Amino acid sequence: MSPQSLKHFKKSDPILAKLVATTNLPEITLKKNYFKSLVVAIISQQLSTKAADIIARRFIGLFSTKTFPTPEQVLKKSSLSFRKAGLSGQKAVYIKHLAKAVVSEKLNLKKLRALTDEEIIKTLVEIKGIGRWTAEMFLIFSLGRPDIFSHGDLGLKNAIRKWYKVDSQKHPKKYAKIVTGYKPYSSVASRYLWKSLAMGKST
Repeated sequence: MSPQSLKHFKKSDPILAKLVATTNLPEITLKKNYFKSLVVAIISQQLSTKAADIIARRFIGLFSTKTFPTPEQVLKKSSLSFRKAGLSGQKAVYIKHLAKAVVSEKLNLKKLRALTDEEIIKTLVEIKGIGRWTAEMFLIFSLGRPDIFSHGDLGLKNAIRKWYKVDSQKHPKKYAKIVTGYKPYSSVASRYLWKSLAMGKST
């Protein structure tokens, strides 16, 4: 965490500042293989972390390579083999769509970094199987964008309910005010809130 973000939270949000002070959060290591990040994100949809990790390893094991398969290699594999690795038929289709988009250059992963946050989200959600949440996770964990808060993320809603006693549905204005207060360090706030879910009861 940068000194600037810590200073901001201490000034604007004592609850989050307390979480920062009591939560051990390692520095983020950006995922440089953008294709891998998106494939794993698709695999992880609606699954526990443990289940997603198992299926991701099986998926990688389908390929005779020490590194993550390329889009070209993915396209050469049958959807049936993906199913045998534990992927649903729908997710197999999504991964194929993604690989095809990269190979055809409909999606140029190398150029994403030059785009704004919203431009990246708009570009990614055009690919079948990638929604806004997946695009937002990509912005945080692959591109390191500092001001991303996923309003559709259930974990973030639960964390705010746990620590601030504010329900996003019952008190949308209070919820919006809390989230707005995280700017321009919303990504940092999000990571602390996710981490805090494993902590004890709120005080």
